[in-house]
Amino acid sequence: MFSSVWNFVKRHKRKFIFTGAVVGGVYFLGKYAQKKLMELQEREATEYMAQARRQFHFESNQRTCNMTVLSMLPPLKEAIVSQLNSESLTALLKAKPANKLEIWEDLKIISFTRTVVAVYSTCMLVVLLRVQLNVIGGYLYLDNSVGKNGTTPLAPPDVQQQYLSSIQHLLGDGLTELMTVVKRAVQSSLGEVSLKQSLSLLELEQQLSWIRAEVEAGSERSLSWYLLADDENALADQACGLTDNDVLTIRLLNETRDMLDSPDFATVLNVCLNRGFSRLLDNLAEFFRPPPGDCAAAPDSLSVVNLPLAKIIPIINGQINLICSETPSHFVQDLLLNDQVKEFAANVYETFSASPDLQK
Repeated sequence: MFSSVWNFVKRHKRKFIFTGAVVGGVYFLGKYAQKKLMELQEREATEYMAQARRQFHFESNQRTCNMTVLSMLPPLKEAIVSQLNSESLTALLKAKPANKLEIWEDLKIISFTRTVVAVYSTCMLVVLLRVQLNVIGGYLYLDNSVGKNGTTPLAPPDVQQQYLSSIQHLLGDGLTELMTVVKRAVQSSLGEVSLKQSLSLLELEQQLSWIRAEVEAGSERSLSWYLLADDENALADQACGLTDNDVLTIRLLNETRDMLDSPDFATVLNVCLNRGFSRLLDNLAEFFRPPPGDCAAAPDSLSVVNLPLAKIIPIINGQINLICSETPSHFVQDLLLNDQVKEFAANVYETFSASPDLQK
């Protein structure tokens, strides 16, 4: 029996050798594939965790943006009111002066100017802070990712403070220049309109459109100038020195200036302005509704209800309290929750959180 088995093995030796080689090869190939599969799974898990961490950091950064905008609205309002002080004119009118008509004319220009400036500057504040805080947020994400390797931080605290302090241009020289441009446009549009002339909401909307057209198309400067100083000396002054951190701050400011001059930024800012002025008109519409129980009013009565300009002025004058409100108002929420603003913020964060270093 054993000899017959041995003879069978000898006759089929080659087959056994080949089969063994195949089986062994399949075994090792399976082990190799299993190892590669595990490496792939580990890599995918690592990438997923990194993406999840990055997404969490981004969303946290957006909440910080929203809170920062709300915290900056009171000083913005204060800066506007201090330079466009309609309250002093209102107090003079209560004293029944001899030049009452002249004061009313001044109040007309001041009231419209500060409301239009409030819309512009609030929209600018929202978009500018979205850019700056996502630039910083992107660099902080990289610092947290590579910090353990001893790499030099991309956004140390001093750089963050110096860079973010550039917002003072919007609250200072930029705002003053914006007021000058808007006041000139308001004077051109409403200067000859009598205080007794009645306007419908649609006519008021047309007046605001004319003011916008002159501000945005009639100025030699782009709207981005009001947000961030573009003069090299001003940038150097903002950086306040010649240390490595100061040089880094100037670089961040220059990169931000390039972003503010981009078509994407102009598009997003225009979206915010359109929404801001639309929300302003929504607020004003409440004062153009027909009296309750007026059955004769047409469905589109907002186009036929008219108010004397003298009655519209106090309404316009009070809008700054809604526009620059530190409590989340419909006006501010419309800007903060705008999808295009969110998408733009995500693109900024993606750009700066993906860069391996500032040299690239």
